[in-house]
Amino acid sequence: MSGHSKWHNIQGRKNAQDAKRGKIFQKLSREIYMAAKSGDPDPANNATLRLVMDKARAANMPKDNIKRAIDKASGAGGANYEEITYEGYAPGGVAVLVNALTDNKNRTATSVRVAITRNGGSMGSAGSVSYLFDRKGYIVIDRSTTDADEDQMLEDLMEAGADDLRTSDDAYEIYTDPKEFSAVRDALEAKGYQLANASLTMIPKNTVPVPEDKKEQFEHMIDQLEDDDDVSEVYTAAAEEDE
Repeated sequence: MSGHSKWHNIQGRKNAQDAKRGKIFQKLSREIYMAAKSGDPDPANNATLRLVMDKARAANMPKDNIKRAIDKASGAGGANYEEITYEGYAPGGVAVLVNALTDNKNRTATSVRVAITRNGGSMGSAGSVSYLFDRKGYIVIDRSTTDADEDQMLEDLMEAGADDLRTSDDAYEIYTDPKEFSAVRDALEAKGYQLANASLTMIPKNTVPVPEDKKEQFEHMIDQLEDDDDVSEVYTAAAEEDE
């Protein structure tokens, strides 16, 4: 299907964040850690880790930083990180999920709570919001890196076992069942496609608009959460502006 580009929004927000905070190495270290922790710490056997490492090199991240992140995931260096998901509601009653990677749960829980509640939102208990989202595999192919048209892409995706395709001017965005994510990713790489992004994500089953008088609070809350070094991902059920 064609329509709004999630990838366009991801790129726009990420570029603004990186320019504003200058913390790209810290965020990339966590991405590397998570990719290595959830799969094989050897990039030769972990396509997701290879993608993140390529992104880190493109950002001129030092090799030592990359190695330290992988060592932490494999248990070297005494690191003890834990993945935690916080649930709640943003201003205007919009569902929000916050994934964090932390070595201090109390610190992270306090930071997340402050960011949400001081911006007009509220914390929820485990399971209070997550049922409003579906876990999906999410793959992006930058259209400037392939000659494949939409028909060819659809054919290759059907063969690979993907669920859905969203086409925009700048990207093919592919959604998969999480169980099929690795197989679809590997099949597309085997066909020679360059993947701009390949990850598991949370997609809201339904989106709701942020009330006009809550938008400033909402944006400030998102910025504050994503500014936190412990926060890996923030997912909301907010409708995009042009939906």
